[in-house]
Order: sequence, then structure tokens, then C-alpha cells
Amino acid sequence: MAQTQGTKRKVCYYYDGDVGNYYYGQGHPMKPHRIRMTHNLLLNYGLYRKMEIYRPHKANAEEMTKYHSDDYIKFLRSIRPDNMSEYSKQMQRFNVGEDCPVFDGLFEFCQLSAGGSVASAVKLNKQQTDIAVNWAGGLHHAKKSEASGFCYVNDIVLAILELLKYHQRVLYIDIDIHHGDGVEEAFYTTDRVMTVSFHKYGEYFPGTGDLRVRTPFRGQPAHPQLPALSLLSHVTKNHFLPLLPFRTSQPSLGHLL
Repeated sequence: MAQTQGTKRKVCYYYDGDVGNYYYGQGHPMKPHRIRMTHNLLLNYGLYRKMEIYRPHKANAEEMTKYHSDDYIKFLRSIRPDNMSEYSKQMQRFNVGEDCPVFDGLFEFCQLSAGGSVASAVKLNKQQTDIAVNWAGGLHHAKKSEASGFCYVNDIVLAILELLKYHQRVLYIDIDIHHGDGVEEAFYTTDRVMTVSFHKYGEYFPGTGDLRVRTPFRGQPAHPQLPALSLLSHVTKNHFLPLLPFRTSQPSLGHLL
């Protein structure tokens, strides 16, 4: 939705108070409690007055399998800390274990994360907001049938698939320090989604995202990599901006964060 200069943008924000209760385990760096801390900052600084706050629905298996495989989602629905011994082979197959542990409420956590991002995309599609925020999302490492990098269900992919129902093309910009490999992999063979990842590269998880690895469509790199954060200005000017085919056009300016 195009914005005229000076127009106040409408912001919607998805948050569930239960999200901070989920616990990956002692010593694990992924801490959903930080989402609650972020929400408290938003409240204490009065930022909530500038946005509409919604409680996300819990995404169901049907929504998740628009990208993920049926057997993988069935596994996530079934496994619990008290029955892990029954799923040892599946845990190995789906890469669930150390980095991606089984914890109480695992599937419910995935439901809230995915539900907020899908709902955000729906809001944008219906032009009911200009900016949509879901800080419980962003789980960009999850693959079609595999957990990875603390991520189980790729809410970003699900949101982009929703956006593609209304928009011919989607630009996805990833500014996490890790390469957004799961999102890139999901859309590697299509020119309808352009993924751009700013990340640390080298001996750093997940080890992908080399600047030289590109998939050409119509003579243009579809998924540019920007691994050198210390050279961001130079790389942006010389590598990123020349790749944007719509620089001189007027794209739809919906934002999903």
C-alpha cells in the first residue's frame, strides 16, 4: 500500500502473554522470555499507544503443512519430554535434539510463533495495516522436514506464502547475524521471492550464505548474499542496490517484521 509523504503509518503488533513461559532448557541460548521482556519495554515506554495489539491465533497443522511435510508436523505435535524414548529414530531424522531440544509445550510455541506471522501477512494482504510486527517469529533456519538453529517451524516462509496470494513478488530482507538459510532454501527455485540476507559469514552457523552463491533468473541474481557486515555500506551500494529490479517503480509498501 503506497504511502503519501507525512501519512501516519498504521502498525499492528501480535503478542501472546504465554510465549515467555516456554523454556528450551538450562543453558540454552534461545530464551522466549526475552519476547516478554521486549513487550514490557514496549509498555513502559508507551509505544503500545502507537499500535494495535492483537493476540495471535495458534496456527494449526493444516496451516503449517502449506510448507512443512505432514510427517514432520505430526512428529512435532506428538513428541514430548516424557515420550522422547519412543521417537529416537524420528528425532535423528528431523534433527531434533541438542540445538533444537524437546521441551514442554514445544508444538504450542510453534503454533504461537507461526500464528502471529501468518496473521500479520493476512492483515497486510487486506490492507488493514502498513506495518505488522511479530517478535515471537523470525525462525528462519527451519527447513521443510527438519529443525535447525533453534527453529522448528518456519513462520517466515508461511507468512511469505500468504503474501504471495495477493502479491506477484515479495522481497524478504534478513538482518539476523546468521544467514537466513531456511527461507532462502524454501524459495530457491522461484523468482517470485527475492531473499536478501545480511549476516556474519565464515566459521559461523550455519556456514552458508557465500556472496558468490546465486541463483540467476532472467539474467539477475535472485538471492544476493551480503556476508560482510563490516563493509555494509560498500556492499550495499555495489552489490545489493544494482540487483533490485523495482528500484524505479512504485512497489507495494507493506512491512512484516
